[in-house]
Amino acid sequence: MSTTDSLSLAGKTAIITGSGKENGIGAAIALALARNGARVAINYVSEATAPRSLKVAASIEEVAGKGSVVIIQQDVTTPEGTKKLVEKAIEGFGVDRIDILVNNAAWASREPALTMGRESVEKTFNTCVLGPLYLIQATVPHMPQGGRIINVGSVASKLGIEAVYGAAKAAMDALTYSLARDLGSDNKRITINTVMPGPVLTDSLKDEEFEMLKEGLLNLTRAERRFGTVQDIADSVLLLANEKSRWITGEVISVSGGITGN
Repeated sequence: MSTTDSLSLAGKTAIITGSGKENGIGAAIALALARNGARVAINYVSEATAPRSLKVAASIEEVAGKGSVVIIQQDVTTPEGTKKLVEKAIEGFGVDRIDILVNNAAWASREPALTMGRESVEKTFNTCVLGPLYLIQATVPHMPQGGRIINVGSVASKLGIEAVYGAAKAAMDALTYSLARDLGSDNKRITINTVMPGPVLTDSLKDEEFEMLKEGLLNLTRAERRFGTVQDIADSVLLLANEKSRWITGEVISVSGGITGN
């Protein structure tokens, strides 16, 4: 099969935030892009995640070879931090462009919305809304024509659950639609889309949350009666990262087995 009939990302460079945990969505996305030829910069923040990021990098090199991945520890909630991330990715690969940006980093408080403190509210919005915006601002000057920006949202933005987190993800949805015109103008032809996972089984899903979701959201799935997998989400991002998705932009796409907010 020729590369024109495949999902090849050969020669592309990608940044994936929140990709330092080996069983997480971000790591699965990085692996999917690398398996299809992209160089991938994986990113994490916490020192506790450092050993896990090494496992992610090793799994990527196993399928894509040496030089296919760089690991970058960097906060991505400030303009300064996001600029450093882009600079480190460019320097790490010795390239002058970033072709694909995946805003996957997220954070949610377990506190009830009516009693949630200011620090938790601000951290949620900084991680889920402002950080992605700052990173888009930092990346676009280094992004060629036909670049791809993919945000990882959540069905929480449509379902009226997890009020603060859902509101932050709804803001991301609005940002995706609003930025599509700016990113596509002046012959930049950069597309931006959001994928919305439903519940996905990773170690960030606590036992009590699993039971709650099992009783509620699981009954709303239509494709199959199961939770999503990290591979389900990674494959959807791979499709949007490919050149064949050139006429898809400004969209918020549910990747949840059919869970919607209707």
